[in-house]
Amino acid sequence: MTTTEEPQRQAAGPTAKLSMLTMTGMVVGSMVGAGVFSLPRRFAQETGVAGALIAWSIAGFGMLMLAFVFQTLANRKPELDAGVYAYAKAGFGQYLGFYSAIGYWASAGMGLVFYWVFIMSTIGAVVPALGEGDSILAIALSSLGLWGFFFLIRRGIKEAAVINRIVTVAKLVPIVVFILLCVFVLKPQVFAENWGGADYAGSLFDQVTGTMLVTVFVFLGVEGASVYSRHAKRRADVGRATILGFLSVFAIFASVTIVSYGVLPMGEIAKLRQPSMAGVLAAAVGPWGAWFVSIGLIVSVLGAYLAWSLMAAEVLFVAAKDKDMPRFLGRSNSADVPVPALLMTAIFVQVVLIITYFSHDAFNLALDLTSALTLIPFFLVACYALKLVITRDTYRDTPHGFGREATIAVLATLYTMYLIFAAGLTFVLLSFIIYAPATVLFVMARREQGKRVFTGRELVILAVALIGAAAGIVGLAAGWITI
Repeated sequence: MTTTEEPQRQAAGPTAKLSMLTMTGMVVGSMVGAGVFSLPRRFAQETGVAGALIAWSIAGFGMLMLAFVFQTLANRKPELDAGVYAYAKAGFGQYLGFYSAIGYWASAGMGLVFYWVFIMSTIGAVVPALGEGDSILAIALSSLGLWGFFFLIRRGIKEAAVINRIVTVAKLVPIVVFILLCVFVLKPQVFAENWGGADYAGSLFDQVTGTMLVTVFVFLGVEGASVYSRHAKRRADVGRATILGFLSVFAIFASVTIVSYGVLPMGEIAKLRQPSMAGVLAAAVGPWGAWFVSIGLIVSVLGAYLAWSLMAAEVLFVAAKDKDMPRFLGRSNSADVPVPALLMTAIFVQVVLIITYFSHDAFNLALDLTSALTLIPFFLVACYALKLVITRDTYRDTPHGFGREATIAVLATLYTMYLIFAAGLTFVLLSFIIYAPATVLFVMARREQGKRVFTGRELVILAVALIGAAAGIVGLAAGWITI
């Protein structure tokens, strides 16, 4: 945010200041969502205990490097607000910065769709009319919840943050109880039999590779504190909240996965209905375990939904304040809430909810697109950290930590490159179908300022996006890409 914009921002309304504990809660709240409740089955379909330990080690290390990148950038570039978008723009220009904002925003929107589908699918176990979360009744109820949250968040960001802190504590209780109960009833023989994986699992390399994309979804939200950097009481708290939140969540994810292998054979876990945590706990302690986990799932998802809604709107708002999106997205009310950006997010979620009715597998479509749309923004953030190292930007005046931060930047860049490769061509093309038409917002912003719409380099990027979108549409029409 520029200095000329700050007085205007203050005039628009008081800025709510968030403590490190609150921002840590936002990181945990945005990461611990529906994904953790699906981990036992997703891992058991691919690997045994040994493969799971290796997979979590790789994913944990890679995402820790990315979390360190956010910490480094928060300290070295404190003037950049709404991290994911701002870092991409600072490093690679307005158009790629715009794409990063749209990608992050659309990913958050798809995540919100996934949450509603998962909630309705969970309740569908006792209310058959809800089906797998994509029936007409499920979409109608999801829509009511969507707009209910919209009006809640409109009341103020500080109020919503307090609610998020309460919900974060409440939803962690059933997860911790699940881990403790599974440890208590753990069967050493079953755990040992699951060590190398079942016959269908393949080689250890294949097992580990098959789980890597599963970890992408559950780790989304690691950037939560950086997105709210402009609301921090102390800038140093942004990086600390990111690391503290990440380490807490990593311990939870790995524990939920590993202890499940001591309750049931992995072949049985692989066939459980989602949320598979419910089936595992039911096998451990009886039917009440399934109800306990299902209630925890709903609380967990609603908490993550709140955090992701706030982050999505914040990115659009800051991009508009920086004149990279139309002016209307840069407006906020007296409670410091970017209502037009929040409304645009709600409309996007509503449209996709309707599309899920026509989808072959709404659950996996929303989950996979949530992951795929975030990979490019994360890649650009890692590349920006690497660019600072190469150009020595900020390091000439403050050289302390150069070697460590250079290593982190390289590792984070390689890791995010691998994730894009692992996502596969299908979801890259589906992402372009969202990126390309969103360019209309960029054109609107440029015309509002009376500037040339595209530079030569930006035209090349636009051409790539249009070709990718066209290929994705052809793939959908031909049937080799299905939703």
